Order: sequence, then C-alpha cells, then structure tokens
Amino acid sequence: MESQYGRTADGMQNNTGVKKENNSETTKRGRSIEFIFRILAMALTLVAAILAGTNKETQMVPFTVSQTLPPLNIAVTAKWHYMSAFVFYVVSNAVACSCAAISLLFSILSPKGESAMTLMIIILDVVIMGLLFSANGAAASIGVIGLKGNSHVQWRKVCNDFHKFCNIMLVSGALSLLGSCVFLLLVVLSILNIYKKSR
Repeated sequence: MESQYGRTADGMQNNTGVKKENNSETTKRGRSIEFIFRILAMALTLVAAILAGTNKETQMVPFTVSQTLPPLNIAVTAKWHYMSAFVFYVVSNAVACSCAAISLLFSILSPKGESAMTLMIIILDVVIMGLLFSANGAAASIGVIGLKGNSHVQWRKVCNDFHKFCNIMLVSGALSLLGSCVFLLLVVLSILNIYKKSR
C-alpha cells in the first residue's frame, strides 16, 4: 500500500512538473511572438508616417479662365498637410509607432508579465488599433475622391495629375493598414493569454 501510494504521489508530482514546464514554454513562446508583433507594428507605422509625411509633388496643371482663352499652366504642389484627413493619418501613425515602442519597452522591463502592466498595455493596444483603423478610413476616403473625383459636388480627380503623390500615399496606406492588423493580432493574443491563465 505504501509503495503504491508513493508511486501515485511521485506520478502526481511528475505530472505537475511537466505541466509547469509546458506552461513556461508556452509563456516564453507567447512573449516572443508578442515582441515580434510589436517590433513589426512599430516598423510598419514608422515607415507609413515617414512616407506620408515627406510626400510632396509639384505639377503644371492647366486652368481654364475663359472659353475663348487658352488654358493657363500653373504650378500646383500637393502636400499631405493640405488635407486634415492626411494630417490625422500621419499623426495617428506617429502616435502608434511611439506607443508600440513604449509598450515594447514596458514588456522588456516587466518580463514576468505583471497584471497591472499587462492590463495597461492591452488597453493601449485597443486604443491604438481603433485610432489607426479610423485614420486609415479617413485617408482612404480622401484617396478615393482624389482617384475618382465626385461629380455631385464638382470635385475633379487629381491623381491623374499627381501620380507620384497618390502612389506613395497608397503604399503608405497599405503599410499602415498592415500595422492596424498587427495591433489587432496583439489584442487577440493578449485575450488568449488571459483566457489560458484563467483556466
């Protein structure tokens, strides 16, 4: 009886040790994935903000003053800060990049994953995710008008004149959208980690 009881106790201890090792490996793997996602989010939003913030193009655009006179060619410059939606877009990506860097620093400084720090980072990720998605939507709406115009309010399309400006903004928008998706994945990953800890 004693030997049987001893074997049972040893078996329970071994199972407990295996579970702890598995949980430790899972936690390390999850934190490694989180670090990669945060670095990726920081890089994507940084490049998106730089591309949009340095985007500028000058073209000679013909303007018709009168039907009896030939059109006048006037130098027109397209810049990101001429549209409030693009200003919101650039600032949002800059804020997202800064917050990704700060959250990455906090994650490194608290390797054990303190509950208060983890909760603060999750809330920050949710806020930045919403901010980025809204900024991308605002920039995309202006991009569609620039590409196709709006005949109802007599807004002419401008991307046929400013090809470079529109193409750079398109690349920037794609990178920013990827950054938004990475923040979404970070939120999902955090929720899954909380669920695993609660079991």
